[in-house]
Amino acid sequence: MYAAMPRDILLVVGNEIIEAPMAWRARFFEYRAYRTLIKDYFLRGAKWTTAPKPQMSDKLYDLDYPIHSVEDRQKLAVLGKFVTTEFEPCFDAADFMRAGRDIFVQRSQVTNYLGIEWMRRHLAPTYRLHTISFKDPNPMHIDATFNIIGPGLVLANPQRPCNQIDIFKKAGWTIVAPPSPLMPDDHPLWMGSKWLSMNVLMLDEKRVMVQKNETTIQKMFEKLGIKTIKVNISHANSLGGSFHCWTCDIRRRGSLQSYFD
Repeated sequence: MYAAMPRDILLVVGNEIIEAPMAWRARFFEYRAYRTLIKDYFLRGAKWTTAPKPQMSDKLYDLDYPIHSVEDRQKLAVLGKFVTTEFEPCFDAADFMRAGRDIFVQRSQVTNYLGIEWMRRHLAPTYRLHTISFKDPNPMHIDATFNIIGPGLVLANPQRPCNQIDIFKKAGWTIVAPPSPLMPDDHPLWMGSKWLSMNVLMLDEKRVMVQKNETTIQKMFEKLGIKTIKVNISHANSLGGSFHCWTCDIRRRGSLQSYFD
């Protein structure tokens, strides 16, 4: 594909850059677009890890999976069945969401349990992985469904509720439901949904990059005391993804915190 979304390919945890193995055959070589940058970071002291590259044989996929039926996909998702099998580890980095020492991940069409277990062992004991799931017939990438927007604040898609939301409630977190997207029906979307409106990039606890035309979610952030930086990224929405997908933060100031003790 076009390698335009580094968040799908790279997961940055502490001083380590992890290359995801990916699950789509069409995306196998996307990491190569970022190798020059990764090598530069490595030479300046970063750790660089490449997860096991899958063979991507037919055994990794359920060739009878009903890709066109939303109802059938929903039933299969409830049963824990997806288009990817457990033949070998696979995952996209965009199925992981970080919150200090805790990392949340979903089993999706592109991330299997073997991939999650590889990450769990690789990051232990410093980081803890939590597998969460959503009422979603076609889970693939977590950040238009569930997006952490600051310590104690999580943006949760009201149409795809989290089945393990009590983890956050018990920790005293505030669950924020974003308003319905304002994207017009005639906007071309080949690889995403209107809920890319919540695919925002938190620059820090008080500043967020948000789609210029999504005025209702801007008001939501402003009520939370978060300044909105408005940018038009509608052209990127068509290809799939928004600010969170089209960026990958390498450095952040501050210390490593634990929010779920």
